[in-house]
Amino acid sequence: MHRMKKSFLLLIVFVLLISSSFTAVEQPGIKASMERGQKVYAATCIACHQADGLGVQRMNPPLVKTKWVLGNKKALAKIVVYGLKGGEIIIDGDDFHNPMPPQGEQLDDQQIADVLTYVRNSFGNKASAVTVADVKAARGPATTAATKKAPATTPAKKAPVKHK
Repeated sequence: MHRMKKSFLLLIVFVLLISSSFTAVEQPGIKASMERGQKVYAATCIACHQADGLGVQRMNPPLVKTKWVLGNKKALAKIVVYGLKGGEIIIDGDDFHNPMPPQGEQLDDQQIADVLTYVRNSFGNKASAVTVADVKAARGPATTAATKKAPATTPAKKAPVKHK
Protein backbone atom coordinates (compact mmCIF):
# COMPACT_ATOMS: atom_id res chain seq x y z
CA MET A 1 0.00 0.00 0.00
CA HIS A 2 2.82 2.40 0.91
CA ARG A 3 4.56 1.69 -2.39
CA MET A 4 1.35 2.45 -4.31
CA LYS A 5 1.00 5.86 -2.60
CA LYS A 6 4.62 6.66 -3.34
CA SER A 7 4.18 5.74 -7.02
CA PHE A 8 1.04 7.84 -7.20
CA LEU A 9 2.83 10.84 -5.65
CA LEU A 10 5.73 10.44 -8.06
CA LEU A 11 3.27 10.37 -10.96
CA ILE A 12 1.63 13.58 -9.74
CA VAL A 13 5.01 15.29 -9.34
CA PHE A 14 5.99 14.15 -12.83
CA VAL A 15 2.76 15.49 -14.35
CA LEU A 16 3.19 18.82 -12.55
CA LEU A 17 6.78 19.14 -13.74
CA ILE A 18 5.80 18.37 -17.33
CA SER A 19 2.85 20.77 -17.31
CA SER A 20 4.88 23.55 -15.68
CA SER A 21 7.57 23.21 -18.35
CA PHE A 22 4.95 23.71 -21.08
CA THR A 23 3.54 26.67 -19.17
CA ALA A 24 7.00 28.19 -18.85
CA VAL A 25 7.47 27.98 -22.63
CA GLU A 26 4.07 29.49 -23.47
CA GLN A 27 3.63 32.02 -20.69
CA PRO A 28 6.58 34.38 -21.17
CA GLY A 29 5.22 35.59 -24.53
CA ILE A 30 1.69 35.92 -23.21
CA LYS A 31 2.90 37.49 -19.98
CA ALA A 32 4.96 40.11 -21.84
CA SER A 33 2.07 40.81 -24.23
CA MET A 34 -0.32 41.23 -21.31
CA GLU A 35 2.05 43.60 -19.53
CA ARG A 36 2.34 45.76 -22.65
CA GLY A 37 -1.41 45.45 -23.21
CA GLN A 38 -2.19 46.60 -19.68
CA LYS A 39 -0.26 49.82 -20.38
CA VAL A 40 -2.18 50.38 -23.62
CA TYR A 41 -5.46 49.68 -21.80
CA ALA A 42 -4.59 52.20 -19.07
CA ALA A 43 -3.68 54.86 -21.63
CA THR A 44 -6.43 54.26 -24.20
CA CYS A 45 -9.34 52.10 -23.02
CA ILE A 46 -9.85 52.65 -19.31
CA ALA A 47 -11.84 55.89 -19.58
CA CYS A 48 -14.70 54.14 -21.37
CA HIS A 49 -14.41 50.51 -20.30
CA GLN A 50 -13.32 51.28 -16.70
CA ALA A 51 -10.58 49.76 -14.55
CA ASP A 52 -12.71 46.68 -13.83
CA GLY A 53 -13.70 46.14 -17.48
CA LEU A 54 -17.40 46.57 -16.66
CA GLY A 55 -17.90 49.61 -18.90
CA VAL A 56 -20.70 52.09 -18.30
CA GLN A 57 -24.26 50.82 -18.43
CA ARG A 58 -26.05 51.60 -21.72
CA MET A 59 -23.07 53.69 -22.87
CA ASN A 60 -19.85 51.64 -23.08
CA PRO A 61 -20.01 47.83 -23.14
CA PRO A 62 -18.42 45.58 -20.56
CA LEU A 63 -15.40 43.50 -21.50
CA VAL A 64 -16.19 40.77 -18.97
CA LYS A 65 -17.04 37.32 -20.33
CA THR A 66 -18.90 38.44 -23.43
CA LYS A 67 -18.97 36.78 -26.84
CA TRP A 68 -17.55 40.01 -28.26
CA VAL A 69 -14.34 39.63 -26.22
CA LEU A 70 -14.06 35.86 -26.03
CA GLY A 71 -15.26 35.08 -29.56
CA ASN A 72 -13.72 35.73 -32.96
CA LYS A 73 -10.35 37.48 -32.59
CA LYS A 74 -10.46 39.03 -36.06
CA ALA A 75 -13.91 40.54 -35.41
CA LEU A 76 -12.69 41.95 -32.09
CA ALA A 77 -9.59 43.41 -33.72
CA LYS A 78 -11.77 45.02 -36.42
CA ILE A 79 -13.75 46.81 -33.71
CA VAL A 80 -10.55 48.27 -32.27
CA VAL A 81 -9.07 49.14 -35.67
CA TYR A 82 -12.20 50.65 -37.28
CA GLY A 83 -14.37 51.55 -34.26
CA LEU A 84 -18.15 51.43 -33.98
CA LYS A 85 -20.91 53.98 -34.60
CA GLY A 86 -22.74 53.09 -31.38
CA GLY A 87 -25.76 50.86 -30.85
CA GLU A 88 -24.23 47.85 -32.65
CA ILE A 89 -23.44 45.95 -29.46
CA ILE A 90 -26.17 44.32 -27.39
CA ILE A 91 -25.24 42.37 -24.27
CA ASP A 92 -27.87 40.76 -22.04
CA GLY A 93 -30.59 42.89 -23.63
CA ASP A 94 -28.74 46.19 -23.12
CA ASP A 95 -27.55 48.09 -26.15
CA PHE A 96 -24.61 50.41 -25.85
CA HIS A 97 -24.95 53.78 -27.55
CA ASN A 98 -21.58 55.49 -27.31
CA PRO A 99 -19.53 55.25 -30.47
CA MET A 100 -16.09 53.73 -30.20
CA PRO A 101 -13.54 55.79 -32.08
CA PRO A 102 -11.25 53.85 -34.41
CA GLN A 103 -7.84 53.17 -32.91
CA GLY A 104 -6.19 51.81 -36.06
CA GLU A 105 -4.23 54.98 -36.76
CA GLN A 106 -3.25 55.65 -33.13
CA LEU A 107 -2.18 52.10 -32.25
CA ASP A 108 0.08 49.83 -34.24
CA ASP A 109 -0.66 46.14 -34.82
CA GLN A 110 1.50 45.02 -31.88
CA GLN A 111 -0.23 47.41 -29.47
CA ILE A 112 -3.67 46.23 -30.61
CA ALA A 113 -2.65 42.56 -30.30
CA ASP A 114 -1.26 43.23 -26.82
CA VAL A 115 -4.27 45.14 -25.51
CA LEU A 116 -6.67 42.52 -26.86
CA THR A 117 -4.59 39.73 -25.33
CA TYR A 118 -4.76 41.64 -22.05
CA VAL A 119 -8.53 42.11 -22.26
CA ARG A 120 -9.14 38.47 -23.29
CA ASN A 121 -7.16 37.32 -20.21
CA SER A 122 -8.25 39.87 -17.59
CA PHE A 123 -11.48 40.69 -15.76
CA GLY A 124 -12.16 36.97 -15.28
CA ASN A 125 -11.72 36.22 -18.99
CA LYS A 126 -9.60 33.34 -20.26
CA ALA A 127 -8.96 33.12 -23.99
CA SER A 128 -6.17 32.67 -26.49
CA ALA A 129 -3.75 35.47 -27.27
CA VAL A 130 -4.33 37.84 -30.18
CA THR A 131 -1.39 37.97 -32.57
CA VAL A 132 -0.10 40.66 -34.87
CA ALA A 133 -1.21 38.41 -37.75
CA ASP A 134 -4.78 38.46 -36.37
CA VAL A 135 -4.71 42.27 -36.35
CA LYS A 136 -3.24 42.44 -39.86
CA ALA A 137 -6.01 40.14 -41.07
CA ALA A 138 -8.59 42.44 -39.45
CA ARG A 139 -7.12 45.47 -41.19
CA GLY A 140 -7.38 43.76 -44.55
CA PRO A 141 -5.09 44.35 -47.52
CA ALA A 142 -2.80 47.34 -47.27
CA THR A 143 -3.82 50.36 -49.30
CA THR A 144 -1.05 52.70 -50.28
CA ALA A 145 -0.64 55.02 -53.22
CA ALA A 146 1.44 52.31 -54.91
CA THR A 147 -1.24 49.63 -54.51
CA LYS A 148 -4.29 51.70 -55.39
CA LYS A 149 -5.59 50.94 -58.86
CA ALA A 150 -6.93 53.44 -61.30
CA PRO A 151 -10.68 53.30 -61.85
CA ALA A 152 -11.76 50.62 -64.32
CA THR A 153 -13.47 53.19 -66.49
CA THR A 154 -12.94 56.86 -67.00
CA PRO A 155 -15.80 59.21 -66.19
CA ALA A 156 -18.05 60.04 -69.12
CA LYS A 157 -17.46 63.40 -70.71
CA LYS A 158 -20.24 65.90 -70.28
CA ALA A 159 -22.11 66.90 -73.38
CA PRO A 160 -21.57 70.53 -74.35
CA VAL A 161 -24.28 72.87 -73.12
CA LYS A 162 -26.32 74.34 -75.98
CA HIS A 163 -27.38 77.95 -75.72
CA LYS A 164 -30.62 79.14 -77.25
